[in-house]
Amino acid sequence: MARRRWKKFLGVILIAIAAILILGITFSIGWRPIIGAKKRALTDRKFETTPARFVRGKYLVDGVTGCFGCHTDTDWSKPGGPPVAGREGSGRVWADQNMPWLVAPNITPDRETGIGSWSDDTLARGIREGIGHDGRALFAIMPYPNYSQMSDEDLASVIVYLRSVPAVRNQLPSTRMPFPLSFFMKSMPQPLTAAVPPPDQSTPVARGYYLVRMGACEDCHTPREKGQPLAGMNFAGGFILKEPKGDVASANITPAPSGIGYYSEETFLLAMRIGKVGARPLHASMPWYFYGKMNDEDLKTI
Repeated sequence: MARRRWKKFLGVILIAIAAILILGITFSIGWRPIIGAKKRALTDRKFETTPARFVRGKYLVDGVTGCFGCHTDTDWSKPGGPPVAGREGSGRVWADQNMPWLVAPNITPDRETGIGSWSDDTLARGIREGIGHDGRALFAIMPYPNYSQMSDEDLASVIVYLRSVPAVRNQLPSTRMPFPLSFFMKSMPQPLTAAVPPPDQSTPVARGYYLVRMGACEDCHTPREKGQPLAGMNFAGGFILKEPKGDVASANITPAPSGIGYYSEETFLLAMRIGKVGARPLHASMPWYFYGKMNDEDLKTI
């Protein structure tokens, strides 16, 4: 009899522990890190190549988003840290940023080592929804949370342009995120199942908001603690960036006196175009190499 009561008591304890674990996971990290990232099924959609899409895609990739800045080895010997000439989009191992496990893939049209064999929707899902061609959750240094607001037409333009750049054969390893980062990243991707309309262009502020999102400016100009942006410190600077000459902190780009409140329009445009404020050069990690390819009207709205 005593043995039976002990087994019953032990069963109740195990059920209670299981319930606590289920509730704990549900109301803390959630189940996505365990069951896998959300993802939608791929479709057979294909984006038609048009001259307008090529021009818009080139403007976005080479200027606004600076895609090749992450997807190409950086030439630190040149001002602005441009991509290594002739290797644009060929991929990059981020060992120089103390992340040797992180690999930005080859996004040139090479069929064996790049995106040449990927469908348009595979690219679309990776860019805006954070799911790689192999089905894994992408590390959010690829700013897909921002790109989730990229309009359908801009997305098509980006993909059309990437299909047109010279193919570069460059075999790279796959990203192998360390634990627990690999675990928690699975909770970030969010499928897009509805159309994303063109951005609001009704005011300069609305237009600038879209460009700032696409340029992921906040990601580099907001301080972080344990990987999370500090609340209320948006664009306040202090994010640590790696450069050959040592670590640097990103600048405060709010209108505060310690930020860019004293910038004239001309000062701002020069900073974005040539990487200097007066005679003072900006840090190499400021990607003015890309922003210099943007038109004045867009830069002024930023």
